[in-house]
Amino acid sequence: MPKLTPQEREEFLDVRMVICNIATVDQSGAPLVTPIWYICEENRIWFTPRQHSEWLKHIRNDKRIALSIDEPDLPYRKVVVRGNARIDFEVGNDDEWRDRYRRIAMRYLDDVDANGYVDGTDDQPRALCSIGMEDSQVRSWRMPTDDEPYQGIWAKRYWTDEAKVSGDAPKLFE
Repeated sequence: MPKLTPQEREEFLDVRMVICNIATVDQSGAPLVTPIWYICEENRIWFTPRQHSEWLKHIRNDKRIALSIDEPDLPYRKVVVRGNARIDFEVGNDDEWRDRYRRIAMRYLDDVDANGYVDGTDDQPRALCSIGMEDSQVRSWRMPTDDEPYQGIWAKRYWTDEAKVSGDAPKLFE
């Protein structure tokens, strides 16, 4: 699958309503995956766990996380980030970063609903966490588009020598 260009990746991470799945590790080493809201700003992905979130406890114990962000429609863009989370503001400091939380909410709700949601839940403390794109492993890809070769639907390492798509590919994705 073709990798997203830096511009394609930035555009995709800015698409409203796309959910991010965060994977954290508990004290026994077992993974936990949780769907969350996010925003990508300043080359970081920002997210806001509530004070009693299980996955916030995991981040405090083990900063290693992975994020999976993808879309359900063609061209099936995907971004996977693996690295260390940072707790930028601990629970109880919400007033210092509420504007960022408001921008996160506006990615998922219209402006009126987002403001109402944020103002209506400001008595429920959150932490503000992030992961940097520059100091993490970031992978991205999408389905081939336009006149890109069909064989690009998978990385070359997945194809056997006798693969049916070695020649002309069927028009599956028009």
